[in-house]
Amino acid sequence: MTGHTPPLPPHLRAYLASPELAAVWSAARARLERNGLRITGSLPVDLDDAAADRLSGLLGRPLQPGVGRPVKLADLDEALRRSAAQLGLVSALQVIHGRPLTDRGAARRQRQTQWTEVWQRLDTALAGAGLADAAWVPGWIAGLQRTGVLTRAGIDAAGRALEHAVTALAVLLPPEDGPPVELAALASRVTGDAHGLDDTTLASLVVLRAAAQAHDRPVPETAAQRRDLWQMLGVATDAISGTVLTWRLQPPGPDRWSSMMRDRAHLGLITHLTLHELDHAGAVPFARPGQAVFACENPQVLQAAARADVDTPMVCLSGNPAAAGTRLLQALIAAGNPVRYHGDFDWPGVAIAGRIVSLGASPWRMSAADYRAAVSALDADHAIALTGKPVGTAWDQALGVTMQARGLAVHEEAVLPELLTDLIGDRATRDGL
Repeated sequence: MTGHTPPLPPHLRAYLASPELAAVWSAARARLERNGLRITGSLPVDLDDAAADRLSGLLGRPLQPGVGRPVKLADLDEALRRSAAQLGLVSALQVIHGRPLTDRGAARRQRQTQWTEVWQRLDTALAGAGLADAAWVPGWIAGLQRTGVLTRAGIDAAGRALEHAVTALAVLLPPEDGPPVELAALASRVTGDAHGLDDTTLASLVVLRAAAQAHDRPVPETAAQRRDLWQMLGVATDAISGTVLTWRLQPPGPDRWSSMMRDRAHLGLITHLTLHELDHAGAVPFARPGQAVFACENPQVLQAAARADVDTPMVCLSGNPAAAGTRLLQALIAAGNPVRYHGDFDWPGVAIAGRIVSLGASPWRMSAADYRAAVSALDADHAIALTGKPVGTAWDQALGVTMQARGLAVHEEAVLPELLTDLIGDRATRDGL
């Protein structure tokens, strides 16, 4: 419609678009968009001397300055039509503001109709897939509607995601015996794109919400939880890209994999373990019974331990743990191996620590006292401001409070000597560590 509205004469446009009249036109637009673009009723507008003078000139009658002065929309419409603009109020506002007016009520009703059609198509798709009477379906749909996850994505994206999700669920539910389906192959089959069910896609989120509802699980929030749900559906996800670093990890079992890990430990080699390899290892113990395993966030800590040739087994998660790191920690903790974790003293670092402690690990030099000591030892070159949103430290409430008060971040590299002391006991650290 914008292209069919004739332009205003320059002098009139300048007159109407003056700052003095901006509040009048904004109020008129808001009223029209609320009432279906009907030219009815009056506007209460605040007029100073300049605004009253300009509006008087447009209407052809004197208006007094004041607060809440009533101005009829019909009078504005009539005045604009008999002016050089020769446009009604709706068209004039479109030109003044550079965008058309929207009948918000009609737009809202149209969206409601479109969303009703989306849910009706979902019901039809579920019936066609033989899933309409599944016990989990009502709760799944209610959760999608309650959280607004589809509404935020928009009608078109939501419709496509639901279509793809139902197609995938028809393949996966109920699960069948047999080899797992590769996620990329499933995505190609149901979406036409090998990445159509990747972790960041709306279709993947919708499928996993259905799986969680069907298996009475919470909605997945972590990569490990999402992977577990895919496995429940008989889908194999990527198991090779994410790794966890290990040092001196010596599984005691008689199997060939455990023997290989012991050989690498004896050779002084750092080992990258993938989820694929951990799955291949199966249920073997990853450390001697009761042996403590130390875990860190930064690879430089593990590298320093390797240089010092410490005998203590270590795991490095390289930041937020990938599924491989989570799997290894869970296996160690479940087998009774105490895991002690240290990370950065910044907000992302303590958030990671909280997640790892929630798995059953214990903090390693991660108390408020440890933080104060580390801050006191910082020199000016290593004093980094603490930024970001504060995170709770459930294992030591005083830590978060102290971090906020001091306002400095301490990364693991700054406390390497203390960490190595724990790892090698009283033996002096080697030169250069």
